[in-house]
Order: sequence, then structure tokens, then C-alpha cells
Amino acid sequence: MGTESAGTEQRHPVMADVAKLAGVSHQTVSRVLNGAPHVRPDTRDRVLAAIRELDYRPNSAARALVTRRSQTLGVVSFDSTLYGPASMLDGIERAARSAGYFVSVTSLRSLDGRSVQEAVDRLRDQGVEGVVVIAPQTSAVSAVTRLSSSVPVVAVGSGDQKQVPMVSVGNRSGAGEATRHLLDLGHRTVHHLAGPANWLESQDREEGWRGTLRAAGAPVPEVERGDWSARSGYQAGLRIAELADVTAVFCANDHMALGLLRALHEAGRSVPEEISVVGFDDIPRPPTSSRR
Repeated sequence: MGTESAGTEQRHPVMADVAKLAGVSHQTVSRVLNGAPHVRPDTRDRVLAAIRELDYRPNSAARALVTRRSQTLGVVSFDSTLYGPASMLDGIERAARSAGYFVSVTSLRSLDGRSVQEAVDRLRDQGVEGVVVIAPQTSAVSAVTRLSSSVPVVAVGSGDQKQVPMVSVGNRSGAGEATRHLLDLGHRTVHHLAGPANWLESQDREEGWRGTLRAAGAPVPEVERGDWSARSGYQAGLRIAELADVTAVFCANDHMALGLLRALHEAGRSVPEEISVVGFDDIPRPPTSSRR
């Protein structure tokens, strides 16, 4: 007949255990955990050493009940493998973590008004302190401007919209600098491989390119348009390769630039000797392997 041992379940350490081991009050432990400035360095070191020794983990749910703060931000993300939105999400998570916040992500396939509102409502029900909406398309910005929310909402990647607090990349100025660089190389004009027309970043980059050409008194060629993918850049590149007068191309992202380069190579057009190409976004480069 088997026997059961009682009282063998291991108890998780609590703040009082840390205080006892460090020889301080639980209020001092709390101040260390919350980063309060008025704690002596040697006291802080003892508390941190006790935390490590006991493998103490603060109870975030209990802390939220006391402070009424969840230390959590919600993110409404566009369901995309594109480098731009993905890098935005990564940057948000890194910044939140460095500030001591958790991130709860809701990914949507469609950024229409109803979907965005439902996503924000779900995040609000989780007790988030604020919501970041990655809003790269015109429909997404329209949805954000109509949001009803009791928590702060900030849009990211939404162009120069004034209706909501927003953070965006300097798409117009960056595109203008790329176009100016190509003109300064001596090209008569610069062709443009643009992104989708309903993306705000695409619109801003096209405006930066167009405005720079007009300011320089250079001809403004007809825009080639892709969908951000390397495939669309390749398809546009096949058409561009047939135009003998094209000597410079500004691509709205690097993936399309890679596709363009492949098409030009297959067509026997040398880069940069015959055609100069500039991309936008700085996609990650593969790590270089060391030779032995």
C-alpha cells in the first residue's frame, strides 16, 4: 500500500523572505523593485543578491491590485511578414521591456474600423495602460481616428496625420535625400518603384521623390508600382530593363529593390555602371561567416 508524504510542496518565495534574507524591511525591498532612488547602494546590492538567491519573482497580479497599474501595454499589429511593420513591433517590445512594461499583442488581418475597435476593447479588458496601433494603411488611420477608448492610444507608421497622437518615420525627407543623391551623381532624372497606393509610407515616399525632382527642375517619370515584395520588384524590373533611357531608380523598399536588381541582371543591365539603384528600409543583412 503506497504512502503519501505531506508538506513536500515547495513554497514560492515572497517579499517577506527577501526582506528577511537581506536584513531589511519589506518596504525597502519594494523600493528596490520599483527603482526608487533613495536606497543606499549597499542596501540595494543586498536586496538584489537575496532576490537572485531565492529566485524571487514579483507577483504582477498582486502588484496591479495594489497600484492599480498593470505595467502592460497593448499593441494592435497588422498581420504581415513585411520587414517594416515587423520591425516596428520589435522596437515597441524592446522599448517597453526597457521601461519595465509587458506587451500584449493582438494581430489583425484586416485593419478596418470594427476590427481595430474590437482589438482595442479586448486589450482594455486585459487592463492595459495604453494601446499602440501599428497603422500603415489609410484604412487603419481612419479606424484609429474613430476609436472610442478610455486608455491612451498612439498610432505608429501613420504618416503626417494630425487626428491622433502618432509616431512615424521621416518618409518624405528620406525619399527626398535618396532622390537627391541620385541626381547629384549626374542622372538627368530618377525613376520610382513605389509601394501600394493605399499605404501611407508609400504615399509619403512617392511625394518625397516627386517633390525633389520638381524642385530640381528634373522630369518626373511615370511611377512603377509594386506590393512591397521582391516578386513585384522583379516584375517591375523586367519592364524597366526594356527602357533604354532609365539610368537611376529609387525603390520604396529594399525587398522590391532586390527583385529589381535580379531582373536587371537577367536583362544584362549592369548596376551601377548602367543603372543606379537606391532602396529604402535597411532590411537586415545576413551575418557574415568567418573563414578558417
